[in-house]
Amino acid sequence: MLSLPPLSLYIHIPWCVQKCPYCDFNSHGQQGELPQQAYVDALLKDLDADLGFVQHRPLSSIFIGGGTPSLFDAANIGRLLQGVRERIPFGDDIEITMEANPGTLEHDDFKAYRAAGVTRLSVGVQSFSRDKLNLLGRIHGKDEAVRAAELAQAAGYQSFNLDLMHGLPNQSFDEAMADIETAAGLNPPHLSWYQLTIEPNTLFHSRPPQLPDDESLWRIYEAGQQRLAQLGYEQYEISAYAKPGFQCRHNLNYWQFGDYLGIGCGAHGKLTLPEENRIVRTVKIKHPKGYLAADDYLFELTEVAEEDRPLEYLMNRLRLMAPMAKEEFEQRTGLSRQVLTEGMIKAAERGLITESDSHWTLTSKGQMFVNDLLSQFV
Repeated sequence: MLSLPPLSLYIHIPWCVQKCPYCDFNSHGQQGELPQQAYVDALLKDLDADLGFVQHRPLSSIFIGGGTPSLFDAANIGRLLQGVRERIPFGDDIEITMEANPGTLEHDDFKAYRAAGVTRLSVGVQSFSRDKLNLLGRIHGKDEAVRAAELAQAAGYQSFNLDLMHGLPNQSFDEAMADIETAAGLNPPHLSWYQLTIEPNTLFHSRPPQLPDDESLWRIYEAGQQRLAQLGYEQYEISAYAKPGFQCRHNLNYWQFGDYLGIGCGAHGKLTLPEENRIVRTVKIKHPKGYLAADDYLFELTEVAEEDRPLEYLMNRLRLMAPMAKEEFEQRTGLSRQVLTEGMIKAAERGLITESDSHWTLTSKGQMFVNDLLSQFV
């Protein structure tokens, strides 16, 4: 039977200074003054419509993403968080993350956002190379990136993350390793280190840059993993590395098939309704003009059919390196663990997974070939 999982909240702020050529997120270049107050009002009305999904749960985490949320001033971020708190109780140790870019702290410094209620920052560095930053369309330089990390550390946050990319256009092995060393030297408790991929509907897709070949990409990835481990970062998710105790709790809830409300332009939510034996997904109106003019912010509500739940659960949960509890599968999907038996036997025969009475665990081979493992359940 379905059980209620922890509840998180995702808040999408869609504006950024300019659209990066690799970005396929729902983001829009800033044109003139942003409608900060009107958008916060709309976000809270959006949340009001979703309160029936809360089911008496406190929020365990909030993630304010974008776009570039740091384009909003601390006063409006504070008003937003206060409005959320008035509607849904906060957990005792709630994690509230806000994304920020080093080149877009126009309104307030990191201390002001901390005073507004943000407890964790995620800073979009991507690279410390001026050449690579230019190719990626970033508006900051190395000095600004370093300064942002130093300010985050000095501002009293519980944690902060640096986003770092590899496999960049014309990136050498030494350049990729230099980015890791520079980032680690700033001592962030958390690092997101992921490979640039060319996505549809991006400028890079229509004008592809020259990326490193597969052999070079594998050499960077393998050496980077080893170096991050030497530096004290544990890989707990496909592209996430943390010092002990500093995993991103919000993202963990995603990958553990927890529940999350999604408010804001194009925001996605996933909610469990145990009494009705239903899991639903929500999508909100995507474009800012349509969203701000709306009375009903819901664009789409779809049901996760019972036959689709095993694969949906696994697609999320297998991003994590930690063993997967059979009991968790049953609680989050409402299905017997036996529905996975045939696929798990095949995966074990291929050396992708091991099994105990209570858990399934990815092998090192399984971590490299997750898609092959998932194919056993299609």
